Amino acid sequence: MERRVRVRFAPSPTGPLHIGGVRTALYNYLFARQHGGDMILRIEDTDSTRFVPGAEEYINEALQWLGIGIDEGVREGGNYGPYKQSERRDLYRKYTQQLIDAGKAYYAFDTPEELEAKRQEIKNFQYDARTRGMMRNSLSLPADEVKALMDKGEKWVVRFRIEPDQDVVVHDLLRGDVTINSSILDDKVLYKSADDLPTYHLANIVDDHLMEVHARICPPAAAAQTRRQGQTEQARR
Repeated sequence: MERRVRVRFAPSPTGPLHIGGVRTALYNYLFARQHGGDMILRIEDTDSTRFVPGAEEYINEALQWLGIGIDEGVREGGNYGPYKQSERRDLYRKYTQQLIDAGKAYYAFDTPEELEAKRQEIKNFQYDARTRGMMRNSLSLPADEVKALMDKGEKWVVRFRIEPDQDVVVHDLLRGDVTINSSILDDKVLYKSADDLPTYHLANIVDDHLMEVHARICPPAAAAQTRRQGQTEQARR
């Protein structure tokens, strides 16, 4: 049985909808309509420091003015809501805890000052299997000390535990099989106690899975830009 096409456009309410976002939304909308599928609008508002009041309303109104119809979203409702990430905290906590229990993630208590000091000390520093033992986290600290920090209300983040020197192969429709060695990846932050919100790295995956999104159409030019951004980020490390 063929799966129903479900695509999503997931902007952040950090400002007006720009032309690049419009292009991505249009590609997804046309793909959904071509295949008789669903177009989902998900608001990814987990970056609380960059939130702009009124931006969500602007995004909805801009898409409506452009004639890009939304089948499921904050305004439209649907069977996979809520469609705003800040209202899905319980789900993210659940999956974060699953990763911790499985040994796939861990708590880290490093302050911004400690992280910056380590960046100054180590050229191209990244938080990974080589450096996590130097830092303050639940892999390097005794269990009783970790518990004491948690009980005291110390701020923490949950980081994904990347195992080094493993080849990860993904199939890209444009580039074919792409192999990435895990040693170039850092232990991404998945959840933050400071604002009780996940980061993109966790929320995006959880939501696409639970909302049964199985296609995200990215225009070739946008895909190229994404690759360039990834290459730039890697160069900085």
